[in-house]
Amino acid sequence: MALQDEKYMLLTTYRKNGTPVPTPVWVADLGDGKVGFYTSSGSGKAKRLAHTAKVTVQPSDARGNVKDGTDAIEATAELVTGDELADITAKIKAKYGFMTKITKFLGTVGGIVKRNRIPYGDRGVVVTLPAD
Repeated sequence: MALQDEKYMLLTTYRKNGTPVPTPVWVADLGDGKVGFYTSSGSGKAKRLAHTAKVTVQPSDARGNVKDGTDAIEATAELVTGDELADITAKIKAKYGFMTKITKFLGTVGGIVKRNRIPYGDRGVVVTLPAD
């Protein structure tokens, strides 16, 4: 199964000191060897992507456990807004449906409880996979 057909992928971003930080994310096919998802501009992954485009991706489950028999793929990622974000959001909503409303609600409640509200899904991430 191709990465874009998976329900989750493990996205590994890198801190400034080179430490890898793996995070499971949803994944939508953007065509032309690209996949994407949305995130918050206040998230750690958005902050890490602001200083380096280097990432690895790999099929995983919701907890970030990689699928047996798969390998990490080195790729590049960029933060996007505007029309590109709108396209990613539409494709994620089409693929994941009602779950997008649940995660937005839980994110809002969590932000209120922690007194640290951050925007929900205000940045898109486009991951460019290497050519086969």
